[in-house]
Amino acid sequence: MKQLNVAIIGYGFMGRAHSNAYRKVNNFFDLAYQPVMKVASARQADQLDAFAANWGWQETDTDWRRVVERPDIDVVDICAPNNMHLEIASAAAAAGKIIACEKPLAMDAAEGQRLVDAVAASGKPNMVWFNYRRVPAIALAKQIVDEGRIGRVFHYRSRYLQDWTISADVPLGGNTLWRLDKSVSGSGVTGDLLAHSIDTAMWMIGPIASVAATTETFIKERELQDDPGKRVTVEIDDACAFLARFAGGAMATFESTRYARGRKNENYFEINGEKGSVAFNLENAHELGYFTHDDEGHLRGWRNIQVWDSDHPYMEHWWVPGCSIGYEHTFINALADFLGGLASGTKTCPDFADAQATQVVCDAVLQAADERRWVDL
Repeated sequence: MKQLNVAIIGYGFMGRAHSNAYRKVNNFFDLAYQPVMKVASARQADQLDAFAANWGWQETDTDWRRVVERPDIDVVDICAPNNMHLEIASAAAAAGKIIACEKPLAMDAAEGQRLVDAVAASGKPNMVWFNYRRVPAIALAKQIVDEGRIGRVFHYRSRYLQDWTISADVPLGGNTLWRLDKSVSGSGVTGDLLAHSIDTAMWMIGPIASVAATTETFIKERELQDDPGKRVTVEIDDACAFLARFAGGAMATFESTRYARGRKNENYFEINGEKGSVAFNLENAHELGYFTHDDEGHLRGWRNIQVWDSDHPYMEHWWVPGCSIGYEHTFINALADFLGGLASGTKTCPDFADAQATQVVCDAVLQAADERRWVDL
């Protein structure tokens, strides 16, 4: 196998998920490339050293710029907060690196376009970690749609619900709660959660043509995590709901909130077509709902497909039928696809251009909510 030296920037939630993928991918997939966990970079040296020791990164460096310039680094993986994506990815592109970047691609579409142009100029492969495409049940839903089994699509409905910011005592900012700080995250649930929903929807049935939206910030002020006692205005969207029309004619509803008590990570979608429907909920990740009107009348009804057989997407690489896989495996599947694409010279994962298309929709949603009108893309 050809080795690829990887540098990861950031050690938070996504840093751990990506590190696990680099450690495990060659154990389960037969690939031409083997990622080498060369160096981890972040600002806080003590936490960085503990992260690297735990996950197996060979070296640490608190200066990401120095890391990006290293001639022995092949891949730069960006797990830093959203407001750092532009600077890090631009530098990595200029240095001729392969880039893997967490979603959303950037703070807004203007930044995103700069990054699309930068990687185009570099000519190097790139990917954005929209890992939910690699949930086997979601990949099976895509297969069913592509095979024409549900026919012409009429409706797409999506909801992404969480509940972790309901308390007014949750502070804002810092290393752990930067997603509540607009200056770092760019937006709230729109960029964090709906970006996943939008990417999945457009991957399934094509581009979105127009949107109308509304947003709400339920708790208007929060205490700063890094400056207890100081309260600041909350500027991100706590909740967002929008209508959409796809270029192909389908109608859609999207909803996202972090104020749905009891919903920890409900990423749900349903697609209704002329011949059938599919439905998925991440909180039951190994199951896919499927209805086909082609069944005889006395047998017609929703079926629940257990997506864990070897002829389902990705499952031949994992356990025996009946043994489900989890959240962390979606990152391993994504990385395996990307490494396979490097070997074949083909694009196998969403890249910066795909992520930019999602970013454009996110911007249009926020614009539509602000201006209270339909916005055409």
